[in-house]
Amino acid sequence: MVRPKPALRATASITTAAVLLAGAALGAAPAATAAPAAPAAPASTTAGGLTFHDIPGSGGITLKGNVFTPAGAAAGTKHPLIVFPTSWAMPQIEYLAQAQKLADSGYVVVSYTSRGFWLSGGEIEVAGPPDIADASAVIDWALEHTSADPDRIGMGGVSYGAGISLLAAGHDPRVKAVAALSGWADLIDSIYSGRTQHLQAAALLGGAGLVTGRPSDELTRTLKDFLGSKLEKEPEMIAWGKKRSPATYLDAINANGAAVMMGNAWGDTIFPPNQYASFYDKLTGPKRLEFRPGDHATAELTGLFGLPNDTWTNTRRWFDRYLKGERNGIDTEQPVQLKSRTDKGYEGYPDWKSVGAAQNRIPLDGTKKVWANVDSGANGGITLLSNALDQFLKLPPVVSVPLLPRTFASVWQSERYGTEQRVRGTSRLHTTVTSTKPSGTFVAYLYDVGPLGVGKLVSNAPYTFHGQTPGRPFPVDLELYSTAYDVPAGHRLALVIDTVDPLYIEHNPTGAQLTFSSPGTDPSHLSVPLREK
Repeated sequence: MVRPKPALRATASITTAAVLLAGAALGAAPAATAAPAAPAAPASTTAGGLTFHDIPGSGGITLKGNVFTPAGAAAGTKHPLIVFPTSWAMPQIEYLAQAQKLADSGYVVVSYTSRGFWLSGGEIEVAGPPDIADASAVIDWALEHTSADPDRIGMGGVSYGAGISLLAAGHDPRVKAVAALSGWADLIDSIYSGRTQHLQAAALLGGAGLVTGRPSDELTRTLKDFLGSKLEKEPEMIAWGKKRSPATYLDAINANGAAVMMGNAWGDTIFPPNQYASFYDKLTGPKRLEFRPGDHATAELTGLFGLPNDTWTNTRRWFDRYLKGERNGIDTEQPVQLKSRTDKGYEGYPDWKSVGAAQNRIPLDGTKKVWANVDSGANGGITLLSNALDQFLKLPPVVSVPLLPRTFASVWQSERYGTEQRVRGTSRLHTTVTSTKPSGTFVAYLYDVGPLGVGKLVSNAPYTFHGQTPGRPFPVDLELYSTAYDVPAGHRLALVIDTVDPLYIEHNPTGAQLTFSSPGTDPSHLSVPLREK
């Protein structure tokens, strides 16, 4: 990895500082020191069956947790158990609204602050082995101290809680159902896709961890190497990420047989949807995949406040089916459920490969050259903000395609479409690149271009290379982030490629130039998946 330029280091610092200020504005307390294991008795009790507890975690630490129990249950009655690990940087009260709803319908619900955050003991291990062991320890505790049924145990959560839940399903066969919302299956393919560091995502997570918890030495070192672009550390960082990826334990998850529901947003800038879809394809047990508009965790956000929310409604239905055995129909629906970014309705598919079964192949003819290190104006927006604006206000990042400087951006456009084009799934770029330097980065953007030339961002993805011979062409295949977007009749699609985007760390040496060509023996093209009529 080429070391970031001063401007990049400044961008990372500004992003991290913004995260720290945001945490302070939200009233984040200073991180607590690790506490010794405490007795399992409740510290306090409130109305509605809610109790707060010190729960022994793995390695002798204490996890701060709470328990909701069904009201009016007869003594000795066993209830299905749901365990919610908290999201990154969130305290144990995160799931109170949903936990209450689940308890009202007959569940014991245990939520706990993940280790290293707030008042829970230990250090932040990023869903490492201690976090997986904590999940099992919480289940042990719940079976001993609540009316939980050992044969009906589920886990779930948002973001960090989703990842830990999926990992636990591969390590603890007692977990029979999982609802993993806005999580990850492959950590490397999430924040290092295209061999490119996702700068804003990593800085956001790192900054939030500093505000609300105690990062482990391993995390601090890994994040420093990652943001510092230390190429010699790349194998170690990849191994670190694989250990924390549910995809690594796919065989065990399938062998244990948990029913897995996964939900994510099309514009998730921390855990992009592609890695979830790939993982879903390989699951062999009962499964469901839901994609909606939005950014990281925005699809679930209103439900955390107790407001009506489709994601949480289906989460409860999923647990009811696979922990209570209720015949509520969720298992007979099409297992892949998508909502387009430009439409309010849901579409069902029998599997992921059926999404975007038709293909629109856009030729990328000619030879185009761009100078690196200058932002053309095309970019993927700001993490958490831009795709939330798209979700709620239908305002994705935009650019004037005719005004993009061709010195710094290569542009190809389709013909003007006579009918609506319903983009569904993963667009794939194939091209030939020649660089004047051994290393480099480019970012591909797909735009919906209206009659006035204004392009609305449909998708994007970065690509980084190292060790190439200057002047020698090499082929590139790049998957753009999966999406569902309806291009109106009369519009066209445009592919734009430039070399700088604030979302990512770029690796273009000073004076680098990239050439994109289309050899006759290996034509360049963009394959856009479309919903069949």
